[in-house]
Amino acid sequence: MRRHRAYLGVAGLLGFALLLEIAPRIGLVPRRYAPPTSEIIGTLAGQLGDGQFWFAVLDTVRTWLLGLAVAVAAGVVLGVVIGTIPVLRAATASTIEFLRPIPSVALIPLVVVLWGSTITSTLVLVVYASFWQVLVQVLHGVADIDPVAQDTAHSYRLGRWDRVRYLVWPTALPYVATGVRLAATVALILTITGELVVGSPGLGREIATARSSGAVAVMYALIVVTGVFGVLANVLTRAAERRALHWHPAMRTEATPA
Repeated sequence: MRRHRAYLGVAGLLGFALLLEIAPRIGLVPRRYAPPTSEIIGTLAGQLGDGQFWFAVLDTVRTWLLGLAVAVAAGVVLGVVIGTIPVLRAATASTIEFLRPIPSVALIPLVVVLWGSTITSTLVLVVYASFWQVLVQVLHGVADIDPVAQDTAHSYRLGRWDRVRYLVWPTALPYVATGVRLAATVALILTITGELVVGSPGLGREIATARSSGAVAVMYALIVVTGVFGVLANVLTRAAERRALHWHPAMRTEATPA
């Protein structure tokens, strides 16, 4: 079933590429602003031999993964601490609900003033946006602990660390996996956005440069690369989730052929 869905996904992608090939050739959209797929692929192949392209890719991947790692670590640790201490959770609930909806792009003027057009500015945006995806999921996971299991742990006089290890973490792990998967996508979006708007090194800045210089095919080729990164992020995080949660009933149900 999973392989069948993958084939359908590839077929849909090829159909979309064919549509983008035909539309500018028949005049449905201006070729000047939307070159055919074949031209974009040819331009992308040319970019693969350009050292500047690979430096931009490395800058984007570094910012993306570093920001994601910081956000996941902070979200998991704070989520477990806040979620396991009822007083702390009650005290921070309103603050979390106030800060979480603030768009990261609203912080761009602040980070530019503080750190300028540097990777640090983009990194702050990435961490801020991704952190909430993980924190909220972990809080939900900690709150989902079976009350009977909690009473059993108290009856056996398990210490705080043992409760976290044997009770909290197994219950919260599926939520953590979901939070990481969501955070990976959000981190990539904010990485490219920060590079586009802030001007920090990476694919986003190269896209902005190509747009301003009229290199439309190059711009679309770089956009395709960011799309590939998004697909890879989703595939890899789902694979890691299946491996980490192979014991979970939901994963076993998903693996069972229909």
